[in-house]
Amino acid sequence: MPLTPQRAHLQFGVVLLAGALLPALPLAGQQVLSVFAAASLTEAFNDLGRAFERAHPGVTVRLNYSGSQVLATQLEQGARADVLATADQRWMQYARDRRLLAGDAATFARNRLVVVIPRANPGYVEKLQDLTRPGLKLVLAGAQVPAGGYSRESLRRLNGAPGFPAAFDRQVLANLVSEEENVRAVVAKVRLREADAGIAYATDVGARDRDALTILEIPDPYNPIAEYPIAVVAGGHRELAGAFIALVLGPEGQALLATRGFLPPAPRR
Repeated sequence: MPLTPQRAHLQFGVVLLAGALLPALPLAGQQVLSVFAAASLTEAFNDLGRAFERAHPGVTVRLNYSGSQVLATQLEQGARADVLATADQRWMQYARDRRLLAGDAATFARNRLVVVIPRANPGYVEKLQDLTRPGLKLVLAGAQVPAGGYSRESLRRLNGAPGFPAAFDRQVLANLVSEEENVRAVVAKVRLREADAGIAYATDVGARDRDALTILEIPDPYNPIAEYPIAVVAGGHRELAGAFIALVLGPEGQALLATRGFLPPAPRR
């Protein structure tokens, strides 16, 4: 059948649509470094990814953010990545136990917990003890999520502390209305006033949140410090992954993490 202008126009439109639906592919000769990172690392690893690309022309850093438990499970189910960075040692150990890593993990950052409250404070939360008030709507990350585990540990540490009831954690958890897949979702729900309070990392409350949220500090003795390990994933680009981890652990990477509010790794003893 002859190709009329109308058919040519239609075929051209189909080609354009197909092209729009296809994922973007790296240019010939370009390398892609796939980094799986905990959701709380989003801004910091965006910075690190750009820094790595500047230092390695021809390399594209592809970042996948989610809860650490989701990332480890994705790798176990066959997802391909070169670097894994989690928000606790538990899920890094999970990956190691399943032989998903190509070497040892190194701790590159730490983080603190804070209570986040909508600026309007509909739950009238002025102090930590107010989290037990009946009817309060509390949101936390799920217990399997690093931030959720740290949050529950913090509540347990406050049991029987001066000014706190012996069953403080149970009274607070009685107000739990939602468990999220990652800590960023906790902050989002509080910011949108879908909850009266939540527990998140200090680094999750960025400049854009300051007008919408109020922070309530958790004292040091009751604040479990989150540790972030990073490792090369088995079957990936080991040399490129090692170079990225060297950036994260080095002076430039540590400075970028500090700018985003992360604490440095604990000094080695």
